[in-house]
Amino acid sequence: MLSRSVYQGTAATVTIGEVLPRGCAGGPNGSTVVAVPLTAGGTTNVTVTCGVASDNGEAPNLNDSHNVWNNSGSDGSFGVSSPIFLDNLSTDGRLLGTLPIPSDRIVTSFSSKSELALNRSIDGKSITFMGYQGGPGCGGFPVSPTAPNLIDVSASSTPGICDPTNSVISSFVSNPVTPTAYYRAVAEVDADGHLNITDGNAYSGDNGRAAIKGANGMYYMVGNDNSGNLSKKQLPITPIGVDLINATGAETLVPGGTPPVPPNVGMIGRLLFGSDKPGKDTNFRGMTIFQNTLYITKGSGGNGINTVYQVGSAGMLPTGTAADLAKVPITILPGFPNTLASTSTSFPFGIWFANATTLYVCDEGDGTLVTPAVNGNVADAQSLATAGLQKWSLVNGTWTMLYVLQDGLNIGVPYGVENYPAAINPATGGCRNITGQHNHDGTVTIYAITSTISANGDTGADPNKLVKVTDRLDATTLPTGDGDHDRDDRLGHFVTLRSAKAGEVFRGVALAPKEHGDDDHR
Repeated sequence: MLSRSVYQGTAATVTIGEVLPRGCAGGPNGSTVVAVPLTAGGTTNVTVTCGVASDNGEAPNLNDSHNVWNNSGSDGSFGVSSPIFLDNLSTDGRLLGTLPIPSDRIVTSFSSKSELALNRSIDGKSITFMGYQGGPGCGGFPVSPTAPNLIDVSASSTPGICDPTNSVISSFVSNPVTPTAYYRAVAEVDADGHLNITDGNAYSGDNGRAAIKGANGMYYMVGNDNSGNLSKKQLPITPIGVDLINATGAETLVPGGTPPVPPNVGMIGRLLFGSDKPGKDTNFRGMTIFQNTLYITKGSGGNGINTVYQVGSAGMLPTGTAADLAKVPITILPGFPNTLASTSTSFPFGIWFANATTLYVCDEGDGTLVTPAVNGNVADAQSLATAGLQKWSLVNGTWTMLYVLQDGLNIGVPYGVENYPAAINPATGGCRNITGQHNHDGTVTIYAITSTISANGDTGADPNKLVKVTDRLDATTLPTGDGDHDRDDRLGHFVTLRSAKAGEVFRGVALAPKEHGDDDHR
């Protein structure tokens, strides 16, 4: 299964010169001061800045120079809601069918590159992903619309945690301004295409990235919150700041339950490294469950440590009250990076355990565009060295990286896309979400979604690829063929299964659900 989204915007989606984010009280390129209550009484002043749209809503095209993603330069929260599609594919990438997800029920954000991961449930009967569903607007306003072409939904407040310092006030143009709020919802789809949606209040002001249904029937999620303007000193001394600190990172959610509100949002564990901004060290993106243990990754942001983490004790998925969950330890897997993100050369995203001692990690690269290109390549030395599919082995209790599979990814080499401006042609930067399966001959095949490097205003909007690679499970050195184009030459070589079109992005990949489930390795 492949999750993807298609941009639905037109020139009219954004008007050059309008205030961004919409409803921002300070006006174009201005600011306003918000008095935020303190936990101990009184208030603290917070400045909320606004920007102005520098371009209209057209996707990059060959007819003119407009590019809606140029607006990311003046609005750090910029995104446009878009529909979700689930493609059923054969193992060689042939399209078997498409399930359009009703966009009046749940949407994603174009171009939030960390969204819309797919994970198959542990019982094999369903897949899950996260998106946005409109809820009661902040301040008691009517339920916010769920639809394509809404602005900055991915940075909106949730109905249960409305942040007055968040510059994202409304998702559409209205007079007077209508405050909006969006649940970070988990969608579950079974083998027959039935869709169930559960709303949650975690990740206010930012995005939920992934969800997986455990063997205990609970949803486990990862994401990030807080696009507001509270400083790291103001976060722990204001009620809204405390709510944000305790509603991010790894979370639990009861399928079909009422959206939990503070202090009962089910955040798992707490991390704080040095003097970082509280809550931002848990900017998690990838996740998996293996042998009833939850594993998560962090690979972006300037805070915390970019690495692979184990959540809780081995063989025991975290459960209990919010107070119970807060005490769950989150620990770095032995041997994985433990240096601060500010100096990190590690950018892990998707992870897949082939067995208890073999872990594949997709590293998306640092995203740095080298310009002018060096011998036609726009990737920097770091991406060329470690981006791609890393193979790790557990030896005497410590994980060691054996090698990085890159052949066929063509990291840093720009590729053309039909009806797309050549000036912003993307290049593969590494990979993000993955899944894998065991073959009968001692090999494994891993399917991956590529990341990109480009001169686009937002690389998350670049058309990317679905690729696969086969590796010998017991190999400890990088596969090398003998050049006679037989089976051994195909080992370790990425093959492109599908390429996104202009205005289209790929996000998640998972093995398809089955009505009676199965015991495939995750």
